Amino acid sequence: MRLFLSSYRFGAHYDRLAAMAGEPGRVALIPNACDAWPDVWEAAITSDMVPLRKLGYQPETVDLRDFVGRPAELERTLAEFPMIWVRGGNTFVLRAQFARSGADLVLPRLLAADALVYAGYSAGACVMTPDLHGLESSDDPAEVISTCGIEPLWDGLGLVGRRIVPHIDSPTDPAGQGDLLAEFYRAEGIAHWALTDDDAIVVDGERTDVLISRAAS
Repeated sequence: MRLFLSSYRFGAHYDRLAAMAGEPGRVALIPNACDAWPDVWEAAITSDMVPLRKLGYQPETVDLRDFVGRPAELERTLAEFPMIWVRGGNTFVLRAQFARSGADLVLPRLLAADALVYAGYSAGACVMTPDLHGLESSDDPAEVISTCGIEPLWDGLGLVGRRIVPHIDSPTDPAGQGDLLAEFYRAEGIAHWALTDDDAIVVDGERTDVLISRAAS
């Protein structure tokens, strides 16, 4: 299994992603964490395609809404890509779209077979953790029903063993919601990784590297 989970895009550790992914090639860009915000959906895609292309990748949008109820087709599609890139947005909306499309079953199978690299940041990282409780302080679960037509799900895929709190000390979080959530998790003894926008969690086979600029809790 190969995972690159960050707070914001590549953070300060693109070298680790490149080492896992090999030569830049096709990338499946999954933007569904932004589905509740149609006015910015295309701009969000462009904002990720530009840096990927600059590094030599060929990103292609894979919209999970096109695969609702068709997990076998989604699996065939994703298996064609050496890497998938799952951008940030609303973690609960992304989790719901994973469930509706079957990505929450397909991705663990593909990752267990080492068929691709999963790179995700912010919501794209958080959705791989065991539990999403606490993220409602920054991501609105109410957007799930209006966007996806189902109730919010509070479990992640559990492919890493701790929760992730992104955007610590980040200008993208001027209210400091991430810092407050990390403080809450620490007080409650909940295992987590608190990531600045430079940080990343890298899983490569049996090895997990925590590349952070402050102590994890």
